[in-house]
Amino acid sequence: MSYTLHFAPDNASMVIRLALEHLSLPHETRLVDRTATQQRSAAYLAINPNGLIPALETPDGVMFETTAILLYLSERHTGLMPEQSSERAMALKWLVWLGNTLHPALRMMFYPEIYTNGDVEAVRVSARTRITQMLEVLAAARDAPWLDGRVCATGFYLAALLRWLQIYGGPLWFNLGAHPKLAEFATRIETCAAAQRVIHAEGLGPHPFSKAQRPTPPKGNAT
Repeated sequence: MSYTLHFAPDNASMVIRLALEHLSLPHETRLVDRTATQQRSAAYLAINPNGLIPALETPDGVMFETTAILLYLSERHTGLMPEQSSERAMALKWLVWLGNTLHPALRMMFYPEIYTNGDVEAVRVSARTRITQMLEVLAAARDAPWLDGRVCATGFYLAALLRWLQIYGGPLWFNLGAHPKLAEFATRIETCAAAQRVIHAEGLGPHPFSKAQRPTPPKGNAT
């Protein structure tokens, strides 16, 4: 079984790439060139009609939506989600929370013009406030054992979101160190073998999740 990942560096496809590398699954990658707005081309819209990255070609057809792809892979391969039922349930709950709650708030901050015809900065400020509150909820969670070092799909998704908050949320507003539990998590997960391979493939820098810096990808552009 092999997969084809349609990706752009330092985009949500990075989460799927981390999962594929963690599972040591054979796969090829196809660049979606954002500098040429390729994600809106007819060829790519035939793959993902939403015009968003990632898309994953699988033996069962094309998958899109980051959470859906992670769940698809976890159903077909062991090692991406906890196997013990109660831990799996908690990881699943937080995985969907990341995809449905936290990630959309980041999108509102990064692309506020999509969400209003009026005061763009007001949308951005509101999103920042909500994100801060959400991270406090997560850091205080007692039902997220995956935060304590166990590598799983939920952790890969969170690592990417923490990275983007440090780089793309605007200057001087987000300090990962203000959330010690999340900072420790970010430091741990970037040392795993899958992260090291993705760092090299996408030019993410030596500390992509704990001390994030803008990427220098060998192929394509992050924005």
